[in-house]
Amino acid sequence: MIQTTTEYYRAVLQRIQSLDGLAPLLLRLYLAPVMMQAGWTKFQSFDSTVAWFGNSEWGLGLPFPEVMVVLAAGTELVGGALLIPGIAVRLVSIPLMATMVVAALTVHLEYGWLAIADSSSWLANERVLESAERLERAKGILQEHGNYSWLTGRGSLVVLNNGIEFAATYFVMLLTLLFTGGGRYTSVDYFVAKRIGRSTH
Repeated sequence: MIQTTTEYYRAVLQRIQSLDGLAPLLLRLYLAPVMMQAGWTKFQSFDSTVAWFGNSEWGLGLPFPEVMVVLAAGTELVGGALLIPGIAVRLVSIPLMATMVVAALTVHLEYGWLAIADSSSWLANERVLESAERLERAKGILQEHGNYSWLTGRGSLVVLNNGIEFAATYFVMLLTLLFTGGGRYTSVDYFVAKRIGRSTH
């Protein structure tokens, strides 16, 4: 019985092996618009982003802020675009991961893990727990003085905590692509590698 089940399991794995490029494809298609939007936003608000990058009092206090903005935005915009067809996936994953690490350490780390404040989460820190009172106060003001049903007609009011959750998640997804590559049958990288492999024999 156990042997039969094991053999059946192996047979199923062999059959679905040809679809192993699907997971990297979905990761790429998920990450691409996120990265491109982040880069595009930085370029659109270039001056204010430079000011935020360079100011040590209310910003990040990074050296050469103009250069840093161009590097960060260019990495996200170009890297995200290359993820869509699956070109140089392993290569572009490295600077994108570096961007996520810098973002996590310089922007999000002090706020903890949660991106959206959820006081019921076991990951909630003091900042998140304190935000629950502010959220309830804001809801009370809006319910009393505003059209609350209209204001919340497209979703509930939340407090943005801005923790490392998203940056860490994107880093893990990019790390996965670093090891898997663009994916069999679903990326330009696969067909280029296949073509080069044939030409060397």
